[in-house]
Order: sequence, then C-alpha cells, then structure tokens
Amino acid sequence: MFSRVLTFRGAKNIDGGVGIVRDTLPVLRGLKGYRGVTASADRDGGVFGILSLWETEADRDASLDALAGARQQGLDVLGGDLTVESFEELVVEMASPPPVGSALMVTRISMDPSKIDENVGFFKSSILPRITAAPGFLALRNMIDRKTGRGAVGTVWTDQAAMKSAAAEAQARRDEGRARGVKFEEDSYREILFADMP
Repeated sequence: MFSRVLTFRGAKNIDGGVGIVRDTLPVLRGLKGYRGVTASADRDGGVFGILSLWETEADRDASLDALAGARQQGLDVLGGDLTVESFEELVVEMASPPPVGSALMVTRISMDPSKIDENVGFFKSSILPRITAAPGFLALRNMIDRKTGRGAVGTVWTDQAAMKSAAAEAQARRDEGRARGVKFEEDSYREILFADMP
C-alpha cells in the first residue's frame, strides 16, 4: 500500500478542513486504487493532517493532479503552510479500525535509505510487539520514502491517556533506534476527526 500525507501547519479553521475532506470523498472514491482517507488535528498546535491510502504507487501518483483543486481549497479554508509527502507503507498493524475521537501520535523519522529494510525488520521483530501490547493500542502505520529515507510512524490509541503513556514508553525505546542510525524528529499528538476506510 502507498500513502500521501498532507500536513497543514498554522491551520486556523480545522472544522472547515474536515468539511473539505468530507466533500472530496466522492472524487476520492472515484479514483483508481483509492483505499481510504483519514483526517486528524492538533487543534492547539494548529496542525491538520490528511492521510490517503492507495493500492499502488502509480495509483497514488496519478491521483495527485485530480486532487489539486481540493488541496488548494484546503489551503484557502485552513490557512497556514501545506506540505505534501509520498510514502510506502512498510508496516501496518490494526487491532481495530480507529474510530473518530481516538488519539493519534505521529513521529517523524529519517534514516539512510540503504538501511530501510534492515531497520524495518528490526522494528517488526523487536519494537512492534511492545507497541501492540500496550494498553489502548488500536492501530499502527510505518511509512517511508525509500528515496530519501524520511518517514513517519503513526500509532492510534483509544484515548489521550493511553497515547501519553505510549509516548513515554516510545521515548524510552529511542536509543535502540538511534543505535541503528534512525533519527527521531518531531512528534505530533492529535485526534482523529474523520475516517473513510472502505
């Protein structure tokens, strides 16, 4: 599976952004390879994110132009700055489909592209079981751009308390990743505001 992540920073009208995602659904559902979309936000921090999922890399890339109008509309309504990123999903774990209102932690990572497969193997065998065993775990996506080595790990939790507990445990594990050349960048703590996972 392949993904596109839109991140609006300095967003002012979060609910308006959710409305645009909802209004864009008929277009999304009509595009080849569409597999789902979620919208999340850190209201206090002015961050609004949209994750769209695609069957193949070609499907994702072909959808970019078809959604240009929706992206511009999003900028007009939300304000702030928009970053568009493309990833490959390397690890997906779903205890249950995350409902609207659940808590989302997004951690930005980067590594040497030549180390991606080795590091993902370590993540699956050693880190993933610890995350999924934590109280309140709902879902995880580990997404990487193989060309640049930049990526994001999103974990979804039943509520903010479960997420905060998981965040503390994640901090304690990071030396294991750093020893393997993984750089940890920003963490973003959000709420899922919209989901369409057909």
